[in-house]
Formats: sequence, C-alpha cells, structure tokens
Amino acid sequence: MRVLIVEDHRELAETVATGLRRDGMAVDLAHDGRHALEMATVHDYDVVLLDRDLPQLHGDDVCRALVEAGGRSRILMLTASATLEDRIDGLDLGADDYLAKPFAFGELVARIRALARRVQPAVPPVLTHGDVTLDTTRRVARRAGRRLDLTHKELAVLELLLAARGGVISAEQLLERGWDQAADPFTNTVKVTVSRLRRKLGEPPLIETVPHAGYRI
Repeated sequence: MRVLIVEDHRELAETVATGLRRDGMAVDLAHDGRHALEMATVHDYDVVLLDRDLPQLHGDDVCRALVEAGGRSRILMLTASATLEDRIDGLDLGADDYLAKPFAFGELVARIRALARRVQPAVPPVLTHGDVTLDTTRRVARRAGRRLDLTHKELAVLELLLAARGGVISAEQLLERGWDQAADPFTNTVKVTVSRLRRKLGEPPLIETVPHAGYRI
C-alpha cells in the first residue's frame, strides 16, 4: 500500500511516516498543498492523508482537486478542529474519512487500511490462494499453516500479487505501489524481492514470471 502524507508540521509528518513504514506501508511526504497535487499526478496512491490547514494551497482545495480529477486515491482528512461543522465540511468536499488531531496512532492505521480496502476493486482483509493466506491487517502470511518470516517489502509484493487474483502485475506496478519515491526505478530491487519471496514461499512454486509482462500468482 502506498500513502501520501500531506502535513506542514514536519516533525509530525516524519513521526507518522516512520510509524506507517514500520507497519509495512510505502510512504511519501508533501508539506504544502501545491506539492501534494504535483505528487498525486505522478504517483498512484491508495490513500492520501491530508491536513486541512496547509500553506501554498489549502487542504480543502487539494481535496476538491483530487476528487475532481477522478483518481482512485481515498482521502483521509486531518484537522486540529473537531467540531461537527468541520467534519461535515470535509466530507462534503469529497473526503472519504475525517480524523481530528490529536489522534491515536492505532486508530489512524486502522482507518487507512479500511480506506485502502475500499479502493476498487475491493480487497478483503484476508487474502488466500490455495494453501497461502495473508492477513493484511495483522501483516501475517502463512503457507500450509506455517507462518512465513517475510520482510515488509516481501509482504507488500505478496499482497499485491494475491489481490490481483491471477492477473499479471508488472515490475513497474510493484515498484509504484510497494515502494516510496526514494526507490531508484532503474534498480533490480523488485526482481530481488520477488526472488526472496519465492524462496520463502517454498514448494510447489507459487509466483510465475510472465515474459515481458511481469508476475502473477
């Protein structure tokens, strides 16, 4: 899952980003509204975590522009104000959810994952294929009942492949959805991660390489 945090309070943004990355998400940061819109046109985010009071371009305007663009990203709006009127205003702008500051980090993660499951096509919280299961909430994968010791990136790749339900996912798509903007698009990081994941999944082989196209389960 790839998340964009739009927050002008840099320390808060970095703290939240660190926590989400530890939870297995790929996270990018923007500290003003204009930069957020630029990034949203380049990358395909599952969820945009959007502060309402932003410099350069107000969060309301960012939200409105994202909704009008018709993208797949779900918007979770944050604000220091918890009044009913503010919540209604944010939802009327097209935000999918609304969370007042200060917030419990566990609730934030739960809301992000709930929104990500609403991205079309909807993805269930537990993905299965044969004897492989992946609990996307607890970040636990098993094969034939045996828990797999997977890294955050290996879990991300497995989730994307299972969610595709037999469809082919290109290396570029895996990089876009599973890594953040710091990833070098010219490295073989996806190939290496898929190779490690194959080895940990064991026999019989689960991930198929489709020549000149990508990977599928």
